[in-house]
Amino acid sequence: MTNTGEKAGTYPFTRGIYSEMYKSRKWTMRQYAGFSSAKDSNTRYRYLLDQGQTGLSVAFDLPTQIGYDSDDPLSAGEIGKVGVPIDTLADMETLFDGIPLDKVSTSMTINSTAAILLAMYQVVAEKQGVSKEQLRGTIQNDVLKEYIARGTYIYPPKPSLRLITDVFSYCNEHIPNWNTISISGYHIREAGSTAAQELAFTFANGIAYVEAALAAGLDVDKFGARLSFFWNAHNDLLEEVAKFRASRRIWAKIMKERFGASNPKAMMCRFHTQTGGSTLTAQQIDNNVVRVTLQALAAVLGGTQSLHTNSRDEALALPTEDSVRLALRTQQVIGFESGVTEHVDPLAGSEVIERLTDKLEAEVFAYIQKVDDMGGAVKAIELGYFQNEIGTSAYEYQQEIEKQSRVIVGMNQFILDEDVQPETLEVGEKASQEQLAQLNHIKSSRDQTTVHKALIELRKAASTPDENLYPYILSAVRGYASIGEIANTLRDVFGEYNGS
Repeated sequence: MTNTGEKAGTYPFTRGIYSEMYKSRKWTMRQYAGFSSAKDSNTRYRYLLDQGQTGLSVAFDLPTQIGYDSDDPLSAGEIGKVGVPIDTLADMETLFDGIPLDKVSTSMTINSTAAILLAMYQVVAEKQGVSKEQLRGTIQNDVLKEYIARGTYIYPPKPSLRLITDVFSYCNEHIPNWNTISISGYHIREAGSTAAQELAFTFANGIAYVEAALAAGLDVDKFGARLSFFWNAHNDLLEEVAKFRASRRIWAKIMKERFGASNPKAMMCRFHTQTGGSTLTAQQIDNNVVRVTLQALAAVLGGTQSLHTNSRDEALALPTEDSVRLALRTQQVIGFESGVTEHVDPLAGSEVIERLTDKLEAEVFAYIQKVDDMGGAVKAIELGYFQNEIGTSAYEYQQEIEKQSRVIVGMNQFILDEDVQPETLEVGEKASQEQLAQLNHIKSSRDQTTVHKALIELRKAASTPDENLYPYILSAVRGYASIGEIANTLRDVFGEYNGS
């Protein structure tokens, strides 16, 4: 149990990673957005910043996530549908046009192609006159959870881990304020895991990343200080608060006791939180505002460093501008009107909270021991252990809903005979045609010799096990090589992962 004398900002950080927490500075209000085109997404970002958002969070479309250009046949029907399409540096320039990258913190939810997108962001900053040392933000860069819960992987685990540690190494030296990975439990929870499984399987992945970085010769006290996490917030308010508190204590113990970290910053579990997309209902969507408020409050009571609040209409479509503004206002009301920010870890000492925190910690370490016994996270993925555990939990949850032992207001109880659906945001085909035209223009007007040479050098480096690939990716990006060209070059060397 937490020592009641334990102070926030001290090991094991149960009560928070900073001594004053929100009394000195609010969390970053970072709404996740991206759709249609880089131009449309830029307009949405400017709107959110004008409304008081304090950080950007970029959603990419499916082709961008798995390394295909918009003109690839496999991209048909997916351009700009679940995020912004980014084919070349030109798109990234448009995406951040007029947004000073030395003034904002940017999070990019990207994994298999994370190194490519970070390189593009770095070059856009250079063109703005912003040094790489000034850049602040995060790339998700967490490919192991893709094999477990989400599926947007490209390469087999081993070369994927190489790309991740190459980013660690480059950023340690050149982009020191950048969070090089956001180890994500969010998608594990969205796939149907329990709160304990969300923490345990994410930390098992985190252990694998630390081990890979150490094997690459990196210093745990340096790269460890740039690791961050990404948690889901669900409806069970007290369990979620306890989960966030437990996450800090667990990771601190892992880094100190397992890996010998001595830098306090390398022991801190710094995390972003997003409210639970899977908890939203298509029925009676205004109920989602209440759900999101509870979840956001849990994240704040639990000490999150940044927060995204989902919009009420996201069970139906990408959110409208009005819905996004209401979601942001939800954070602002909690932050500026509720009074909870005036107290550090305000639920500390509660018998329920402390008991739940201890219970989750015990469950998580039991799961981690099972994964260790299997040979680690990669082996557990190959054996299907994570996937099977999550599948079982998801099935049990769904059974509870169908039997109505778990009430979902407006869906399985308190149903309206007529549920009027609101107008939703639609992404038209015009934007995708403009994207294809832009890509064709870039590919035909760039210096082809420069691109060809950069891709040859990247292929050669990828075939050399100890070569850091990030500088070669950076060179290709500067020449306006496309994301598909870069990813395909690496596919030729690494192959593709087919799930077996």
